[in-house]
Amino acid sequence: MKPLVALVGRPNVGKSTLFNSLAKARISIVEDIPGITRDRIYTDVSWYDREFTIIDTGGIEPKSKDIILSQMREQAQIAIDTAHVIVFITDVQSGMTDDDMEIANMLRRSQKPTVLAVNKVDSFKKQEAETFEFYQLGLGEPIAISAEQKLGLGDLLDEVLKYFPEKAEIEEEDDRIKVAIVGKPNTGKSSLINRVLGKNRLIVSEIAGTTRDAVDTEVKYGDREYVFIDTAGIRRHAKIKEDLEHYMVLRAVSAVERSDVAILVIDAEEGVTEQDAKIAGIIHDRGKGCIIAVNKWDLIEKDNNTVKKFDEKIRSILSFMPYAEIVYISALTGQRVTKLFSMIEKVDENCSLRIKTGVLNEIVSEATALQAPPTDKGKPLKIYYVTQVSVKPPTFAVFVNSKKQAHFSYMRYIENKIREAFGFFGTPIVLLIREKKRDQK
Repeated sequence: MKPLVALVGRPNVGKSTLFNSLAKARISIVEDIPGITRDRIYTDVSWYDREFTIIDTGGIEPKSKDIILSQMREQAQIAIDTAHVIVFITDVQSGMTDDDMEIANMLRRSQKPTVLAVNKVDSFKKQEAETFEFYQLGLGEPIAISAEQKLGLGDLLDEVLKYFPEKAEIEEEDDRIKVAIVGKPNTGKSSLINRVLGKNRLIVSEIAGTTRDAVDTEVKYGDREYVFIDTAGIRRHAKIKEDLEHYMVLRAVSAVERSDVAILVIDAEEGVTEQDAKIAGIIHDRGKGCIIAVNKWDLIEKDNNTVKKFDEKIRSILSFMPYAEIVYISALTGQRVTKLFSMIEKVDENCSLRIKTGVLNEIVSEATALQAPPTDKGKPLKIYYVTQVSVKPPTFAVFVNSKKQAHFSYMRYIENKIREAFGFFGTPIVLLIREKKRDQK
């Protein structure tokens, strides 16, 4: 699991500006997928040889009596609990405020590693005295930055890295399959785990959002051991303000990041929604295996075309993950719940599947013979060879004569041909396009 870094602070101190400055070089929109590129509030960042995930959060107003802001305070605590390191952002222009002191107290009580950043410092020499004022927060040395001008960000990241666990701690060997259960509130995620366990291990309630934190549950089925990670549901924008949803996403990102396979639970009565697409986008974005479990199937009136119509609706709205396995279940009656275990095992196996380079290139050669690569000014795209470079998700380096000519549509065609040959059901595939000149071949 990559370490998680949460950006916290009052509203308008520059959290989102800092997030964008750190993320800009890493984010590239390659697909128009609802919920992935829009409203993205998390991204992977690498500094030196470490990769980590940064989460942008809504502004905290400790003393506000507004019900939404008071809920945000509670959710901020979840952000603090979930992250490995907190970056507390303050504003040199407004100076140290009572709210800053309240947030600092909250962070000290959490005992989480905290790095104090003083933003909007345009001149380190001229604003040195104003920056040092923030020593009074009791969180160590303030690091002067300007998120907008990208000043001081290296010093900030150097300090953040000091608090990361050692790589060996993160990459501990654990052969149990880790399964994240994600979805909107009240879709039956906790009921599903309780059905698997055969006892009420988790609180089940009709109140949306009962599950406050991610809960790990060990399950043994047959000869295999599993760890199920239950998360609080992510609410629709219509029900809560956008800032509050950031914390919901934080928990989902954290749970999915730790998992091998994610089960997206969809409410059969509600049908698949744009919010389901947003959550599916997190799974796809993190490169995890995916099973779509349509729950409460026992409550649906059915005819001969019910499953087909539901399948088509899911495939249409979640068009960016055609590889996802679909199963229709009832956590209440236990219908097809045990089938999930064989699906989880198969998807995990596919996520770890390795293909020999020779066999892989035979398939690619056949594919290019069936459908010629695109040309530009009379010069065709040439695929020299393809080799698998990693698993979870299966990742392939495709060596070509011109990256510019390796159009997305043709690469999708190559991906589909690889899938036809080797399966890869339930797992995304990553194609890394590498340019290689003729004399380097």
